[in-house]
Amino acid sequence: MSETTALLPDTAQHPVDGFGATAGDRFQDAVADRASRAAARPTWTSRFGWFARRPAAALSLLWLLVVIVAALWPSAIAPGDPLVGVPAENLQGPSAAHWFGTDQIGRDLFTRVVHGTSLTISAASIAVTVGLVVGSVLGLVSGFAGGRTDAVIMRAADVLLAIPGLLLSLAIITALGFGTVNVAIAVGIASVASVSRIMRSEVIKVRSSAYIEAARASGNGWLRVLLRHVLPNSTGPVIVLGVLELGGAILAVSALSFLGYGAPAPAPEWGALVSGGRDFLRGAWWLTTLPGLTIALTVLAANRLARGLDDEGTGRR
Repeated sequence: MSETTALLPDTAQHPVDGFGATAGDRFQDAVADRASRAAARPTWTSRFGWFARRPAAALSLLWLLVVIVAALWPSAIAPGDPLVGVPAENLQGPSAAHWFGTDQIGRDLFTRVVHGTSLTISAASIAVTVGLVVGSVLGLVSGFAGGRTDAVIMRAADVLLAIPGLLLSLAIITALGFGTVNVAIAVGIASVASVSRIMRSEVIKVRSSAYIEAARASGNGWLRVLLRHVLPNSTGPVIVLGVLELGGAILAVSALSFLGYGAPAPAPEWGALVSGGRDFLRGAWWLTTLPGLTIALTVLAANRLARGLDDEGTGRR
């Protein structure tokens, strides 16, 4: 037996380390997979192309941007005073001087619609925030804990879903009192059940993943696993639902304001503007039609944008 052969290890007594032999290949595969994921990540150019292929979504986003500007800086679009009118110019139709016409005491309706955007959008934003935060927490705990906790939370959600949203909001407003903030809280509570069910379904899907088991096996506590791994990977559909709920919240807030539960007069909330013009519907159609069209366009734009985000997320998956 030669000296070189004698120096070779005995494979029967010293088996070859298969893990070490393939470690380099696995590392290269991991690097290649990470590079492919980075290349597939959407860029600003691809996002612009996505909107270019969907003109309805682009128009919806543009309209929502105009609504946001009107909510934050109403004087930039309509510099007039929404509470002051000229009685001699009452009930004038839409014209170059008054785009939306004037109301029964001569106030410019376009100015009132623009300045009322902040009241309606802020109430809808509060409602969506309440629904997302409370619903996400309940869905996260329900899906991750399971067992009796899951059963109790989901049965409570079923009870809320069995009650019509507007009726539930009216009941909550009766307990809390009138006002824009109370209307927003009532609408938000009415949407908690749907958000919690979506969040629960995503958490149940994520908690059975391999990286969750690896995180638990590495010694991480359940709270760290819940906040660091489960929550970030479960929020995608909830965010899309939040954009969709924004349209529903605007509609619900406007409906409650129409019924007189919102801000007191002469605050120019969108629903209150529609309600104030119903007594003049025969001779001054613009008092209800134009604010109503503003509400409808905003709700449709939010729904169309939410559907576009959902289609994009589905395509990536």
